Amino acid sequence: MSYRIAIAVTEPGFPDYRQERSILEPLPARLEARTCCTATELVDLCRDADAILVHHASFTKEVIDQLTRCKVIVRYGIGYDTIDIEAAAARGIPVVNVPDYGVQEVADHTWALLLGTVRRVPAMDRNVRAGDWRMASVGPIMGLRDKVLGLAGFGNIAREVARRAQGFGLKITAYDPFVPDEVFGEMGVRRVDLHTLLGESDIITSHLPLTPDTKHLFNREAFGRMKNTAYLINTSRGGVVHTDDLVWALDNGVIAGAGLDVFDLEPLPEGHPLLKVDGCVLSPHAAWYSEDSVDRLQRYAALEVERVLKGQQPKHVVNGIRIGGREEREERKSDA
Repeated sequence: MSYRIAIAVTEPGFPDYRQERSILEPLPARLEARTCCTATELVDLCRDADAILVHHASFTKEVIDQLTRCKVIVRYGIGYDTIDIEAAAARGIPVVNVPDYGVQEVADHTWALLLGTVRRVPAMDRNVRAGDWRMASVGPIMGLRDKVLGLAGFGNIAREVARRAQGFGLKITAYDPFVPDEVFGEMGVRRVDLHTLLGESDIITSHLPLTPDTKHLFNREAFGRMKNTAYLINTSRGGVVHTDDLVWALDNGVIAGAGLDVFDLEPLPEGHPLLKVDGCVLSPHAAWYSEDSVDRLQRYAALEVERVLKGQQPKHVVNGIRIGGREEREERKSDA
């Protein structure tokens, strides 16, 4: 028996799929990668596929209900808000993500954005190139030692950020209702509620998934609770921040600055308000990226498909489906 595996691409994908082919073709399996811009194109590619590897394509209930042979949907990456996991569960299809491929990279990038934003490095760089050598021209700069870092979410990435913060002498708090107390204790991190996190933190880093509960969590009300000297860093999901409210907060001095790698609209269109606002450092959804992390992402995703096609349970199911038909509901609310 030969399996057919569909790779749904909605934007430029990986340069090649040698990793996937080396793992899956011996099953045997045939891989087909195709760019899909509409639901019709997605169904045409995936209807009779035994397994699906997906970048950012939207797998709605309408699409999922037309899959005739699908045994697993694997999302390249952590977030899975573009997949209707309930519709997949109703069809007995496990939805799997890959949360462990780029933990160090995202933590590194979070810290890079934090330092660049708080130390105002991009503004200094622009000024020096323009012939302005005055340190004060970029505005006040906050020292880090003994300041409070608040982590919104306390999964694996947030814990790595906490380890980096400890070396800089920050006091660390975190909000995450789904992580046991002992994890906070082991890390030496103080557990707080959301209101305390917003009110006490000098810097907040977001490590939240995008769910109905977290959508636009950082809004005008939240910014109003923050110190006017505080910074927000977001390397999690763009939708957890209300963009218009953030622009308002930056323009009106409600908070001091922001470092963003993710946005509710990507790529940012020409003329977007975030491109014009002061005190905002931006990167193009690149926190996950290194040559090593790309290799791990492709390999780990292919291994999850291999497990399912061999009748084994995948490691990172997000909709509670177990191979063999039993369903186990698990809440997975924190980051990787």
